[in-house]
Amino acid sequence: MDNQLTYIGIIRESRSDENRTPIVPEHIKNIKENNPNINFIIQPSDNRCFSDKEYELSGAKISEDLQKCSIIFGVKEIDPNFLMNNKTYLFFSHTFKINKDQKYIEEKKEELLLSILNKKVKLIDYENIRDKKSNRCLGFGRFAGIVGCYNTLNLFLKRLGKQSLASAYKINDYKRLVLNLKNLYFPKTKILVTGDGRVSKGVIELLNQTNIKEVSKKDFLDKKFDEPIFCNLETKDYIINNSSNDFNLEHFIKNPREYSSSALRYLKETNIFISAHYWDPSSPKIFEHEDIKDLLNLNIVGDITCDIDGSVPTTIRSTTIDSPNYWIDRKNLKEIEQNNDGIAIMAVDNLPSELPRDSSTEFSEGIINEVLPYLLKEDDGRILNGTITADGSFLEKYNYLNNYISINE
Repeated sequence: MDNQLTYIGIIRESRSDENRTPIVPEHIKNIKENNPNINFIIQPSDNRCFSDKEYELSGAKISEDLQKCSIIFGVKEIDPNFLMNNKTYLFFSHTFKINKDQKYIEEKKEELLLSILNKKVKLIDYENIRDKKSNRCLGFGRFAGIVGCYNTLNLFLKRLGKQSLASAYKINDYKRLVLNLKNLYFPKTKILVTGDGRVSKGVIELLNQTNIKEVSKKDFLDKKFDEPIFCNLETKDYIINNSSNDFNLEHFIKNPREYSSSALRYLKETNIFISAHYWDPSSPKIFEHEDIKDLLNLNIVGDITCDIDGSVPTTIRSTTIDSPNYWIDRKNLKEIEQNNDGIAIMAVDNLPSELPRDSSTEFSEGIINEVLPYLLKEDDGRILNGTITADGSFLEKYNYLNNYISINE
């Protein structure tokens, strides 16, 4: 990256329900104290979790005009109309996770990719900025797990006909959210959590603040309980190699089609399923549509993964912070009115926005420590790995996206 870089921008989020920020004022202040030649320009926003005044006090400039900025940070997808030519943008684009069997992509994704290519934008997606061991350097995962778990437990209370807790976004404070849960006594239930990354750790962190106890995989399958319990399945616990008994994570990542899900035997014992794993479209689904008939105990799915028609087939659409839940018919997976004979779904796709200041601060720490040094100085490969487009073309790793768009010459 050019050593003469002096202007970094933060764009105003396009989505009205998005109030997070990629870099918080406190960290901008620290950067400027150590690097006075770096200037920050922040587009004004009434919705951002940190006020324009807080950014001004940190030493940043508030301006609609980001033209001086060679690098611009956002959080979620940016409206294609707001992208400027020949700039470098970093945000969660949600454009690269496409099942290779798909014949088309969503219109909004195609529109975004076309604009990026036509404007010769360099797109760096946070999700693919990874270290040499393929570990993600950035993510809101911990808070996605925390809020997703909270929302799922709230849905549990609703299904029981009990008084629901205040929504996480109304509490807007992690410590107060935990205190709310500590005062509750959850009745007998069996919760299954999938995943071994930031998201699942966030789920478990919150569950450990309740009266819900963790049990082993064996006990989850074999024992009866008169109290609420949960079990966590890591990738190696629910994914099996089709040709051997050995599970190798690196081999699975490179050859996902050689593996299958073995989660069904656990799901048959599950009342509440919290999906907190990372899923690639080439990987096996946790379960299939036809498996629903065997999941007679399953009443609630908290799908933090939230891939539509992805690893959790009960997720037929995403939901919003204001309206986080819906119910589906067990037989046809069609959406129905609230009905305890159906399966209740929580599938909010921007969960960390319910605790925006907490989650933004943690994410910002990742930007400062794991991204900016490699953008401003020498890249160790992580930035390149996350770069989807440059100079009007897809990088080789993402060339498959050409199959899903129609470029206007």
